[in-house]
Amino acid sequence: MDIQFIFVQLFNGLVLGAFYILLSLGLTIIFGMLGVVNFAHGAIYMLGAYAAYTVVEVYSGSFWMAVLFSGIIVGVIGMVIESTLLRKLYDLPHFYNLLLTFGMMIFIEELIRVIYSPIGKPFGTPKEFLGSIDLGFMLFPKYRLFILGVTTFLAIGIWLFIGKTKLGSIIRAGTDDSQMVDALGIDISKIFTLVFGMGAGLAGMAGALAAPLQNIYPYMGMSILVETFVVVIIGGMGSILGSIIGGIIIGELITLGVIFWPPLAHTLIYIFMAVILLIRPRGLFGRAKFFE
Repeated sequence: MDIQFIFVQLFNGLVLGAFYILLSLGLTIIFGMLGVVNFAHGAIYMLGAYAAYTVVEVYSGSFWMAVLFSGIIVGVIGMVIESTLLRKLYDLPHFYNLLLTFGMMIFIEELIRVIYSPIGKPFGTPKEFLGSIDLGFMLFPKYRLFILGVTTFLAIGIWLFIGKTKLGSIIRAGTDDSQMVDALGIDISKIFTLVFGMGAGLAGMAGALAAPLQNIYPYMGMSILVETFVVVIIGGMGSILGSIIGGIIIGELITLGVIFWPPLAHTLIYIFMAVILLIRPRGLFGRAKFFE
């Protein structure tokens, strides 16, 4: 098998992993602080794709504007969902959150189906990213390299924000003990809203970045949501590093699996997840706090 072909597929695995990273970062941030397993996350990802489609195809905006707009508008939608719906359920058993977010997923998908129709809509690669770049050892599409660059920038940005800023330290403290943070005079409800909006915004940007690689349709978030949960489980609940490492692993497993073991390509990730849980029940970087 041509070595250049192998390198191309490894890079394709990184691109697929990039989407899992953005989605799982949003999921793990939301779960880490709010304790909410957000079943609507895939639908929020889909909203980002349709927001980008609307900016580019309907209003003839630039793709750069579409990606930025998708992150902002979907983040705001997430903040509205948290402040008007989820906030009322934090003191109730967790299955109420599951039911609410599952219902929101169905509502969002059906709303988009009614507005845009259930038929998939082509997006196309932005003209500024047409063609390939010669990396010396292979040719690789410009747009896929752009995805890797944006994901790297966002992942490092989130890591630095959570780990190095004052607001990030409040978020980390709230993850460990939200009541203590509230007792210090910090409005924890506003922090919750910000965190949920941040997670939703990351999912929205992931959807916008995915749009040029596929037809967008109302149920596009369903399958990738399941795989994103696998990433979070493998990486460890509440771990940003775990989301990054887990996303890369799952992206490579699926991509290489399609080449070498096509019938088992997607099954491999569940086998790998089972092995990880047998060896490390908390995931690769999971924290004990989430399992107590």
